[in-house]
Amino acid sequence: MKIVMLGAPGAGKGTQAKQIADQYGIPHISTGDIFRANIKEGTELGKKAKSYMDAGGLVPDELVMDLVVDRIGKEDCANGFVLDGFPRTIPQAEALSAALNKKNEKLDFAIDIDVSDERIVKRMSGRRACVNCGATYHVVTIPTKKEGICDRCGSETVLRDDDKPETVQKRLAVYHEQTQPLIDYYKNKGILKTVDGTQPMEKVFSDITAVLGA
Repeated sequence: MKIVMLGAPGAGKGTQAKQIADQYGIPHISTGDIFRANIKEGTELGKKAKSYMDAGGLVPDELVMDLVVDRIGKEDCANGFVLDGFPRTIPQAEALSAALNKKNEKLDFAIDIDVSDERIVKRMSGRRACVNCGATYHVVTIPTKKEGICDRCGSETVLRDDDKPETVQKRLAVYHEQTQPLIDYYKNKGILKTVDGTQPMEKVFSDITAVLGA
């Protein structure tokens, strides 16, 4: 089963992707993990990616595609995979489709976790992270026992810069411009399934498994 996860930043697609991977025994693949693995192993692709990242630039589409194609060609992807955070643009989606076609394969599902911008801003601005151990909390859903203090190590918890409302709004603007067109792209391919991401996590997951036919 070959699946692509879609959804705005903060919609919860990473959490759901991990659960799908566990449930169906297929790898959960994120571009961040691919970059880190290749850099750690010192592969040629990893060295190229690192040179862009060290310079503070974006890794070009072509290189990202090479890394993804290399990853989905590994033995553990024989029965499928869950792609999380890729593709981000129509050209990336077309390149992925072409790479799979070469192997006489295709995507089975594109699952869109649908959450409104307003809810995402609220959700992310409630996040708190420990400055010391990195443990994460949420002021509403996973509060610390003592306000502003990490349960795990007793250090201060803070609202990270990338979770601040103004930063989240910027990330959402980029998402709507670059990534949202993928929803129409996969709808036209007949493989898009939309799930209401505002529900409790367990309900979102049961809706996804119903879509996947499990």
